[in-house]
Amino acid sequence: MVEKVKIGNRLVGDGEPCFVVAEIGINHNGDLGICRKLISAAALAGCDAVKFQKRTVDVVYTPEELAKPRENPFGTTNEDLKRGLEFGYEDYQAIDEYCQLNNIVWYASCWDEASVDFIGQFDRPCYKIASACLTDDDLLRYYRRFGRPIILSTGMSTLEQIDHAVEVLGTEDLILLHCTSTYPAKPEELNLKAIQTLKARYDLPAGYSGHEVGLATSVAASVLGACMIERHITLDRAMWGSDQAASVEPQGFSRLVRDVHVIESAMGDGVKRVYESEIPIMKKLRRVK
Repeated sequence: MVEKVKIGNRLVGDGEPCFVVAEIGINHNGDLGICRKLISAAALAGCDAVKFQKRTVDVVYTPEELAKPRENPFGTTNEDLKRGLEFGYEDYQAIDEYCQLNNIVWYASCWDEASVDFIGQFDRPCYKIASACLTDDDLLRYYRRFGRPIILSTGMSTLEQIDHAVEVLGTEDLILLHCTSTYPAKPEELNLKAIQTLKARYDLPAGYSGHEVGLATSVAASVLGACMIERHITLDRAMWGSDQAASVEPQGFSRLVRDVHVIESAMGDGVKRVYESEIPIMKKLRRVK
Protein backbone atom coordinates (compact mmCIF):
# COMPACT_ATOMS: atom_id res chain seq x y z
CA MET A 1 0.00 0.00 0.00
CA VAL A 2 1.34 3.44 -0.95
CA GLU A 3 2.07 5.47 2.16
CA LYS A 4 0.66 8.96 2.60
CA VAL A 5 2.84 11.97 3.35
CA LYS A 6 1.88 14.74 5.76
CA ILE A 7 2.51 18.32 4.62
CA GLY A 8 1.45 20.82 7.23
CA ASN A 9 -1.96 19.65 8.44
CA ARG A 10 -2.75 17.80 5.22
CA LEU A 11 -2.18 14.19 4.19
CA VAL A 12 -1.10 13.74 0.57
CA GLY A 13 -1.64 10.44 -1.22
CA ASP A 14 -4.29 7.99 -2.40
CA GLY A 15 -7.75 8.70 -1.10
CA GLU A 16 -6.90 12.26 -0.09
CA PRO A 17 -7.95 15.46 -1.91
CA CYS A 18 -5.42 16.49 -4.54
CA PHE A 19 -2.85 18.89 -3.04
CA VAL A 20 -2.68 21.90 -5.39
CA VAL A 21 0.45 24.04 -5.38
CA ALA A 22 0.91 27.44 -7.00
CA GLU A 23 4.57 27.76 -7.90
CA ILE A 24 5.53 31.41 -7.55
CA GLY A 25 9.13 30.49 -8.33
CA ILE A 26 10.75 33.61 -9.76
CA ASN A 27 7.52 35.08 -11.20
CA HIS A 28 7.66 37.74 -8.47
CA ASN A 29 10.44 39.41 -10.53
CA GLY A 30 12.24 40.36 -7.33
CA ASP A 31 9.31 42.53 -6.20
CA LEU A 32 7.78 41.76 -2.80
CA GLY A 33 4.60 43.60 -3.78
CA ILE A 34 4.08 41.30 -6.77
CA CYS A 35 4.90 38.36 -4.51
CA ARG A 36 2.16 39.30 -2.06
CA LYS A 37 -0.35 39.61 -4.89
CA LEU A 38 0.59 36.11 -6.10
CA ILE A 39 0.20 34.66 -2.60
CA SER A 40 -3.21 36.31 -2.25
CA ALA A 41 -4.30 35.03 -5.67
CA ALA A 42 -3.22 31.47 -4.82
CA ALA A 43 -5.05 31.55 -1.49
CA LEU A 44 -8.19 33.00 -3.08
CA ALA A 45 -8.10 30.27 -5.75
CA GLY A 46 -8.13 27.61 -3.03
CA CYS A 47 -4.55 26.37 -3.45
CA ASP A 48 -3.03 24.38 -0.61
CA ALA A 49 0.46 25.86 -0.90
CA VAL A 50 2.75 28.26 -2.73
CA LYS A 51 6.31 27.40 -3.66
CA PHE A 52 9.45 29.48 -4.17
CA GLN A 53 12.93 28.85 -5.55
CA LYS A 54 16.09 29.64 -3.59
CA ARG A 55 19.63 29.72 -4.97
CA THR A 56 23.07 30.81 -3.82
CA VAL A 57 24.03 32.58 -7.03
CA ASP A 58 27.80 32.07 -6.80
CA VAL A 59 27.36 28.34 -6.13
CA VAL A 60 24.70 27.47 -8.70
CA TYR A 61 26.15 29.46 -11.62
CA THR A 62 29.67 29.59 -13.03
CA PRO A 63 31.48 32.92 -13.42
CA GLU A 64 31.24 32.45 -17.19
CA GLU A 65 27.46 32.03 -17.01
CA LEU A 66 27.05 35.06 -14.77
CA ALA A 67 29.17 37.22 -17.05
CA LYS A 68 27.00 36.61 -20.12
CA PRO A 69 25.30 39.74 -21.47
CA ARG A 70 21.56 39.76 -20.84
CA GLU A 71 19.34 42.80 -20.82
CA ASN A 72 17.01 42.66 -17.83
CA PRO A 73 15.26 44.95 -15.32
CA PHE A 74 18.25 44.79 -12.98
CA GLY A 75 21.11 45.46 -15.40
CA THR A 76 22.88 44.14 -18.47
CA THR A 77 24.32 40.77 -17.41
CA ASN A 78 23.02 37.40 -16.32
CA GLU A 79 24.53 38.07 -12.90
CA ASP A 80 22.45 41.23 -12.52
CA LEU A 81 19.34 39.19 -13.27
CA LYS A 82 20.11 36.24 -11.00
CA ARG A 83 20.95 38.43 -8.03
CA GLY A 84 17.96 40.68 -8.64
CA LEU A 85 15.57 37.72 -8.48
CA GLU A 86 16.82 36.41 -5.11
CA PHE A 87 14.96 37.36 -1.95
CA GLY A 88 16.88 37.77 1.31
CA TYR A 89 16.07 36.92 4.91
CA GLU A 90 13.84 39.92 5.60
CA ASP A 91 11.92 39.24 2.38
CA TYR A 92 11.24 35.66 3.41
CA GLN A 93 10.22 36.82 6.87
CA ALA A 94 7.61 39.00 5.17
CA ILE A 95 6.58 36.08 2.93
CA ASP A 96 6.22 33.82 5.97
CA GLU A 97 4.03 36.36 7.78
CA TYR A 98 1.90 37.02 4.70
CA CYS A 99 1.33 33.32 4.06
CA GLN A 100 0.24 32.86 7.68
CA LEU A 101 -2.15 35.79 7.25
CA ASN A 102 -3.60 34.10 4.16
CA ASN A 103 -3.67 30.64 5.80
CA ILE A 104 -1.58 29.02 3.07
CA VAL A 105 1.49 26.78 3.34
CA TRP A 106 4.75 27.84 1.68
CA TYR A 107 7.96 25.99 0.93
CA ALA A 108 10.81 26.17 -1.56
CA SER A 109 13.04 24.23 -3.91
CA CYS A 110 16.65 24.84 -2.90
CA TRP A 111 19.35 24.47 -5.53
CA ASP A 112 22.35 24.17 -3.18
CA GLU A 113 23.23 23.26 0.39
CA ALA A 114 23.44 26.87 1.65
CA SER A 115 19.93 27.50 0.32
CA VAL A 116 18.65 24.42 2.17
CA ASP A 117 20.12 25.91 5.36
CA PHE A 118 18.62 29.30 4.54
CA ILE A 119 15.06 27.98 4.10
CA GLY A 120 15.58 25.74 7.12
CA GLN A 121 15.53 28.88 9.29
CA PHE A 122 11.79 29.14 8.58
CA ASP A 123 10.88 25.61 9.72
CA ARG A 124 8.96 24.66 6.57
CA PRO A 125 6.81 21.50 6.51
CA CYS A 126 8.61 20.05 3.48
CA TYR A 127 11.28 20.64 0.85
CA LYS A 128 11.03 20.45 -2.94
CA ILE A 129 13.91 19.16 -5.07
CA ALA A 130 13.94 20.60 -8.57
CA SER A 131 14.37 18.33 -11.59
CA ALA A 132 17.72 19.96 -12.33
CA CYS A 133 19.05 18.77 -8.95
CA LEU A 134 17.88 15.14 -9.20
CA THR A 135 21.37 13.83 -10.04
CA ASP A 136 23.17 15.79 -7.29
CA ASP A 137 23.69 13.02 -4.73
CA ASP A 138 25.40 15.27 -2.18
CA LEU A 139 22.52 17.74 -2.26
CA LEU A 140 19.95 14.95 -1.96
CA ARG A 141 21.70 13.59 1.13
CA TYR A 142 21.93 17.09 2.58
CA TYR A 143 18.18 17.56 2.28
CA ARG A 144 17.58 14.41 4.32
CA ARG A 145 19.53 15.83 7.26
CA PHE A 146 16.57 18.11 8.01
CA GLY A 147 14.07 15.28 8.50
CA ARG A 148 11.35 16.89 6.42
CA PRO A 149 9.10 15.31 3.75
CA ILE A 150 10.57 15.71 0.27
CA ILE A 151 8.86 16.33 -3.06
CA LEU A 152 11.07 15.29 -5.98
CA SER A 153 10.43 16.50 -9.53
CA THR A 154 11.58 14.09 -12.23
CA GLY A 155 11.79 16.23 -15.37
CA MET A 156 14.59 15.55 -17.89
CA SER A 157 15.41 12.33 -16.00
CA THR A 158 15.54 8.68 -17.05
CA LEU A 159 14.01 5.92 -14.94
CA GLU A 160 17.53 4.79 -14.08
CA GLN A 161 18.38 8.25 -12.77
CA ILE A 162 15.15 8.34 -10.76
CA ASP A 163 15.94 4.84 -9.41
CA HIS A 164 19.26 6.15 -8.14
CA ALA A 165 17.78 9.33 -6.64
CA VAL A 166 15.14 7.30 -4.77
CA GLU A 167 17.87 4.97 -3.52
CA VAL A 168 19.89 7.94 -2.24
CA LEU A 169 16.89 9.65 -0.62
CA GLY A 170 15.12 6.59 0.70
CA THR A 171 11.36 6.21 0.39
CA GLU A 172 10.24 7.64 3.73
CA ASP A 173 8.07 10.77 3.36
CA LEU A 174 8.83 11.04 -0.36
CA ILE A 175 6.52 12.24 -3.14
CA LEU A 176 7.49 11.97 -6.80
CA LEU A 177 6.25 14.44 -9.40
CA HIS A 178 6.15 13.56 -13.07
CA CYS A 179 7.38 16.54 -15.07
CA THR A 180 8.46 17.59 -18.56
CA SER A 181 11.05 20.34 -18.19
CA THR A 182 10.19 22.48 -21.21
CA TYR A 183 8.77 25.99 -20.86
CA PRO A 184 6.10 25.81 -22.19
CA ALA A 185 5.82 22.06 -22.73
CA LYS A 186 4.10 20.64 -25.82
CA PRO A 187 0.98 18.54 -25.12
CA GLU A 188 2.41 15.59 -27.06
CA GLU A 189 5.45 15.58 -24.75
CA LEU A 190 3.58 15.63 -21.43
CA ASN A 191 3.30 11.82 -21.24
CA LEU A 192 0.76 11.98 -18.40
CA LYS A 193 0.56 8.19 -18.10
CA ALA A 194 4.04 8.34 -16.57
CA ILE A 195 2.30 9.46 -13.35
CA GLN A 196 0.96 5.92 -13.06
CA THR A 197 4.34 4.49 -14.05
CA LEU A 198 6.08 6.30 -11.18
CA LYS A 199 3.44 5.26 -8.67
CA ALA A 200 3.62 1.60 -9.68
CA ARG A 201 7.41 1.41 -10.00
CA TYR A 202 8.27 3.01 -6.65
CA ASP A 203 5.10 2.39 -4.60
CA LEU A 204 5.15 6.06 -3.64
CA PRO A 205 2.66 8.92 -3.92
CA ALA A 206 2.99 10.41 -7.40
CA GLY A 207 1.87 13.80 -8.66
CA TYR A 208 2.37 16.17 -11.54
CA SER A 209 4.38 19.35 -12.10
CA GLY A 210 3.18 20.99 -15.31
CA HIS A 211 4.66 23.66 -17.56
CA GLU A 212 2.16 23.48 -20.40
CA VAL A 213 -0.22 26.14 -21.68
CA GLY A 214 -3.84 25.59 -20.61
CA LEU A 215 -5.57 23.66 -17.85
CA ALA A 216 -7.11 20.56 -19.44
CA THR A 217 -3.98 18.42 -19.21
CA SER A 218 -3.42 19.28 -15.55
CA VAL A 219 -7.02 18.34 -14.78
CA ALA A 220 -6.40 15.09 -16.68
CA ALA A 221 -3.42 14.44 -14.41
CA SER A 222 -5.79 14.36 -11.45
CA VAL A 223 -7.98 11.81 -13.27
CA LEU A 224 -4.88 9.64 -13.69
CA GLY A 225 -4.34 9.69 -9.94
CA ALA A 226 -1.96 12.60 -9.33
CA CYS A 227 -1.95 13.21 -5.57
CA MET A 228 -0.43 16.65 -6.10
CA ILE A 229 -0.58 19.14 -8.96
CA GLU A 230 1.91 21.98 -9.22
CA ARG A 231 1.61 24.79 -11.76
CA HIS A 232 3.40 28.14 -11.99
CA ILE A 233 1.23 31.14 -11.13
CA THR A 234 1.48 34.61 -12.68
CA LEU A 235 -0.48 37.84 -12.51
CA ASP A 236 -0.24 38.14 -16.30
CA ARG A 237 1.32 35.72 -18.79
CA ALA A 238 2.57 38.72 -20.79
CA MET A 239 4.69 39.99 -17.89
CA TRP A 240 8.47 40.09 -18.21
CA GLY A 241 10.13 36.86 -17.09
CA SER A 242 11.27 33.50 -18.44
CA ASP A 243 8.55 31.43 -16.72
CA GLN A 244 5.52 33.69 -17.19
CA ALA A 245 4.35 32.24 -20.53
CA ALA A 246 4.19 28.71 -19.05
CA SER A 247 2.22 29.92 -16.02
CA VAL A 248 -1.44 30.16 -15.05
CA GLU A 249 -3.18 33.44 -14.27
CA PRO A 250 -5.31 33.81 -11.07
CA GLN A 251 -8.67 33.20 -12.75
CA GLY A 252 -7.28 30.10 -14.41
CA PHE A 253 -5.96 28.81 -11.09
CA SER A 254 -9.42 29.18 -9.58
CA ARG A 255 -10.85 27.07 -12.42
CA LEU A 256 -8.08 24.49 -12.04
CA VAL A 257 -8.69 24.01 -8.31
CA ARG A 258 -12.47 23.89 -8.85
CA ASP A 259 -12.29 21.35 -11.68
CA VAL A 260 -9.79 19.08 -9.92
CA HIS A 261 -12.02 18.83 -6.85
CA VAL A 262 -15.22 18.41 -8.90
CA ILE A 263 -13.57 15.47 -10.68
CA GLU A 264 -12.55 13.94 -7.34
CA SER A 265 -16.19 14.04 -6.29
CA ALA A 266 -17.33 12.63 -9.64
CA MET A 267 -14.92 9.67 -9.72
CA GLY A 268 -16.86 7.68 -7.15
CA ASP A 269 -15.86 4.22 -5.94
CA GLY A 270 -16.53 2.20 -9.11
CA VAL A 271 -19.43 0.25 -7.63
CA LYS A 272 -22.38 0.34 -10.03
CA ARG A 273 -25.56 1.38 -8.23
CA VAL A 274 -28.94 3.04 -8.77
CA TYR A 275 -29.11 6.38 -7.01
CA GLU A 276 -32.21 7.59 -5.17
CA SER A 277 -32.32 10.55 -7.55
CA GLU A 278 -32.71 8.12 -10.49
CA ILE A 279 -35.76 6.28 -9.14
CA PRO A 280 -38.42 8.88 -10.08
CA ILE A 281 -36.94 9.04 -13.59
CA MET A 282 -36.91 5.24 -13.82
CA LYS A 283 -40.59 5.05 -12.82
CA LYS A 284 -41.49 7.71 -15.35
CA LEU A 285 -39.54 6.46 -18.38
CA ARG A 286 -39.36 2.64 -18.16
CA ARG A 287 -42.19 0.66 -19.73
CA VAL A 288 -40.88 -2.63 -18.38
CA LYS A 289 -39.92 -2.62 -14.73
